[in-house]
Amino acid sequence: MQTDFLVIGSGIAGLTYALKVAEAKPDKRVTVITKAHSDETNTKYAQGGIAGVWDDENDSYQKHIEDTLIAGDGLCNEKIVEIVVKEGPERIREIIEWGAQFDKDPDGDYTLGKEGGHSVNRILHHKDVTGREMERALLLKIQSLPNITLITHCFVIDLITQHHLGYLVTKSTLDIQCYGVYVLNLESNEIEKIISKVTVLATGGNGQAYRTTTNPIIATGDGVAMVYRAKGRIENMEFIQFHPTALFQPGVSPSFLITEAVRGDGGILRNKFGEAFMERYDERKDLAPRDIVARAIDSEMKKNGTEHVYLDCRHMVVEKFIHHFPNIYEKCLSIGIDVTKDMIPVAPAAHYSCGGIKTDEFAKTSIRNLYACGECASTGLHGANRLASNSLLEAMVFGHRAYVHSIARLEELEALHPQSAAQADAMIPDWNAEGTREPKEMILITQSLKELQQIMSDYVGIVRTNVRLTRALKRLDLLYEETEDLYRSTKVSPQLCELRNLISVGYLIVKGAAFRKESRGLHFNTDYPEKSVLKENIIL
Repeated sequence: MQTDFLVIGSGIAGLTYALKVAEAKPDKRVTVITKAHSDETNTKYAQGGIAGVWDDENDSYQKHIEDTLIAGDGLCNEKIVEIVVKEGPERIREIIEWGAQFDKDPDGDYTLGKEGGHSVNRILHHKDVTGREMERALLLKIQSLPNITLITHCFVIDLITQHHLGYLVTKSTLDIQCYGVYVLNLESNEIEKIISKVTVLATGGNGQAYRTTTNPIIATGDGVAMVYRAKGRIENMEFIQFHPTALFQPGVSPSFLITEAVRGDGGILRNKFGEAFMERYDERKDLAPRDIVARAIDSEMKKNGTEHVYLDCRHMVVEKFIHHFPNIYEKCLSIGIDVTKDMIPVAPAAHYSCGGIKTDEFAKTSIRNLYACGECASTGLHGANRLASNSLLEAMVFGHRAYVHSIARLEELEALHPQSAAQADAMIPDWNAEGTREPKEMILITQSLKELQQIMSDYVGIVRTNVRLTRALKRLDLLYEETEDLYRSTKVSPQLCELRNLISVGYLIVKGAAFRKESRGLHFNTDYPEKSVLKENIIL
């Protein structure tokens, strides 16, 4: 199969890009691939909202920039922060034009929420399902564009580069080029190749590397792992954001998220003694940035020997709570928690990857013809810790910027590309499955996944030590060897590919954490409790 623009992932970043190139180039083919249903993305699970300067009287670009820089703890790229903050409101207006609906007050003005790390109210939301509403609008919009093909249940295995043409490709190779991808068609169970002039990775996060996460089961770090295998640049993977308040339900995965907006509306964190403990950790109390709140909760749990703390909403106006957070209210009620009478048990869960595929201001990766946007990318916006509700904003801004850059370079990209389907087919080999057999025991994969998640949760969580990181690396090495042996000898399956990707992601997180000889933002190592004078990014 050949296409002009190939988008891997159907979340807000990928669909923003696809819509824009399809409208700008109606004579070109745009193909969007997703490994599950079209709406099964990290976008869908984003509850809180999207941050943007909307109230000119009380807010300003400078305030939003400063809040982002403070949260990023010295590692944000200030140029990128300024770009996202200043271009963000226009992107929000676009998605409103495309049909997304955000909550308004009786006067018809948008109601703006406030979350941890924000100095003013600036977050637009659709109750407590903002991501789902934005995803709905985008999917509806792409149906009106005949040159977009959306392929579901199609698993991308690897990027096609010169490596597959028989050339030696290393980290030092300057002109690595992406020609498309190999995919596993889950309906036919055949491995096919899709050749494209432009490839965009919008593959989301990697929360499934951890035992407890708010991410859906598809969040297996596929894009990051593929780029790493293709010798592209990966950055700052040690900065894994743990959301402070996931609903505590032992054995349930993914964890149900209790959005930070609940604390923005007045929810109070309490320990098992009923004490409001956040004032002991930060003057901003319950609205401190997420890294501080998550570490505070972790400290209280360890100090008191508990598996969770509580979020107290009993003092909040019940009608307002139900209006703003209907899904949270219903979810709690379904497991016997009445938020008007009971406190909600919460604990931190892996939530967001601030690092990822290193990109520039136009979402370009270190590999030619390959862009990355959304959570899989490291743009420089988040630094060492993401400011709440900046992720959906970033995804839209860089989906747009990737579109601007790739459209401007389309003639150049076409010149680098095989000129015909026959030429492409002759140039790029089919997938070689020779010597492989059907897997005999799925337990080899499922047990390795459990081991990986256990290793990452126990050794590479909210608080880290050198001993834990060394132990994690040794155990990951063994898992890697076992899984690569399995990969070489058996036929490819989505489960095996996801395990392989998660092991790569786990390795990158551990290596980044081991290289960072300091505590900064989301990375806290008790052997290096202070910040270093150097403010450097860890590039792998």
